[in-house]
Amino acid sequence: MTTPSGTLSVDDGAAHTVREIAQQPALWREVDRIVSASRDSLDAFLRPLVARGDLRVVLTGAGTSAFAGQVLQPALARRLGRRVDAVATTDLVADPRGCLAEDVPTLLVSFARSGDSPESVAATALADQILSEVHHLVITCNEQGRLAREHAELPKSHVLLMPPGSNDRGFAMTSSFTCMTLAALLALGGSAYDGVAERLARAAESITDSSAVDRTVGTLLERAPERIVFLGSGPLKGLAEESALKVLELTGGTLMAVAESSLGFRHGPKAVLNDRSVAVVYMSNDPYTRKYDQDIYAELRGNLPAGSVVTVSADSGTGTEGTGTDTWPLPDLDGVEDVALALSAVVYAQLIALRASLARGLRPDNPFPSGEINRVVQGVTLHSLHN
Repeated sequence: MTTPSGTLSVDDGAAHTVREIAQQPALWREVDRIVSASRDSLDAFLRPLVARGDLRVVLTGAGTSAFAGQVLQPALARRLGRRVDAVATTDLVADPRGCLAEDVPTLLVSFARSGDSPESVAATALADQILSEVHHLVITCNEQGRLAREHAELPKSHVLLMPPGSNDRGFAMTSSFTCMTLAALLALGGSAYDGVAERLARAAESITDSSAVDRTVGTLLERAPERIVFLGSGPLKGLAEESALKVLELTGGTLMAVAESSLGFRHGPKAVLNDRSVAVVYMSNDPYTRKYDQDIYAELRGNLPAGSVVTVSADSGTGTEGTGTDTWPLPDLDGVEDVALALSAVVYAQLIALRASLARGLRPDNPFPSGEINRVVQGVTLHSLHN
């Protein structure tokens, strides 16, 4: 993978993060094989549940894992024809009776890199406590994590383990995010997504293996931005949220990052813009939705200095998105649903975050050396819920 300073070593404090960004295409192919090999057991677990008209599906996780649910929610609701909600474990644990107010049959899909975060285990326990009937699909990168171990043998649980390499050693979730999101899409979306993993992998390889991409990312950051905005619609709003979090994490909070939908940005959040801002607009592949993304792109180009606004787009033509360094391509992904498009598109955000971190003299593998923020969340006190 081409990097801002050539081949990085452990001394750069970026070796894990660089490797974990670059390994994603190979891991996605492995995830595809894992889900295919697990198809019979997955179908035996999922089909009777999805067949129920009163089923509620809740996609849950904390931080980046919560954004996996946000990316997936619109597409899975449409595919399953069932109620699908993305609810962060941090919300569920703090307000379980509100988040689980309806006592209906529920499939709780838990995303967890380590499975050892306090809220990950607490969310499943609270769902069991509150709901009359709940089933658990646990998607995790750590076979030894508490979440995987506690659900491994439970009759109403199914644990789907990601490739061991996806259990990122770096501070920020990169390959763990994309692997778990892809796994859920393949497991719950069914045959509609056959072959998509290979297309996504090839597109991502064109990004990570390109020196031109490194130059265009560098050009955007040469402006020494104080603020960066990520915008997207539908599933790409969840992608925008994850993108902003990556920048905040890897720059130790020194580069202000904001995320919104293309339409929502005008309703207050646009106040963040100044002449030291840059913006990334994720272009939807849906022709209707894309019109709103194009509108905000055109508006931002009129608000910010030339070269401060870029699009990430699978459109094979130039459309209205501009040319050259203003358009960052996703090759051969025309027509791919946005939920899948997000997995290749996020690689650009990961590279922005990596390069911005290094430019600030930080160590991306651990941008908080004093320990105020940790790879696995600490300091959470779990309180008992009394019926």
